[in-house]
Amino acid sequence: MIIVGLTGGIATGKSTVSSSLARFGEVTIVDADLIAREVVEPGKPALKKIVSQFGTVVLCSDGHLDRKAMGDIIFNDPISRLKLNNITHPYIQRTMLWQTFLAFLKGKKYVILDSPLLFESGKLYSYMNACVVVYCDEDTQRTRLMERNQLSEQEANERIGSQMPLKVKCKMADFVINNSKSREQTIEQTVEIHKKLLTLSRVKGVSRNMFIFIVVILILAIVYISPKILDIFIST
Repeated sequence: MIIVGLTGGIATGKSTVSSSLARFGEVTIVDADLIAREVVEPGKPALKKIVSQFGTVVLCSDGHLDRKAMGDIIFNDPISRLKLNNITHPYIQRTMLWQTFLAFLKGKKYVILDSPLLFESGKLYSYMNACVVVYCDEDTQRTRLMERNQLSEQEANERIGSQMPLKVKCKMADFVINNSKSREQTIEQTVEIHKKLLTLSRVKGVSRNMFIFIVVILILAIVYISPKILDIFIST
């Protein structure tokens, strides 16, 4: 099994590529965005820390995280964005590691770590056997973001500007998918890259980095599970 990073920019169409790859039985998709939503659900430690840091202004009336209010804060303030990342990233990364380990046990050919901040965080990037970047031209990206999130042009530009430039990400990638045109063309590119990744998995198999990755996952699993086991024994 190999580990493949999937990243891009906001509104470049990464979810289209991810959903296309998810159709193949040899693949497991570990979605950082989905996990990021799960770790800040009401009652979760990450949400409690966020409220402690930013106040109840980031909460909806039902106790869920107000993502728009949170976004307005962090996109205009790099320091606040860093504080939020420092709270949520450990929980997100631990869950991603665990899901990767489960995929290894199931005998998957490769795992896609779908993360918008793959390069920015840097912690998981060094373990990747390959990296795929989903790209589109800036005008298309801006238009899609404005329509999807109901943003003004200035708001869209601020969100795009807060991320690492797509051209830089493309230079760091092993594979680039151009999603500037039709969905059909994007899917065609995705299928071709899937074939190449299957070939890569047969060539590389379990690499040294993968072995280290698995050891790290096991350690984290022990740290995560042990308190729960102890609670069971205490309750009985």
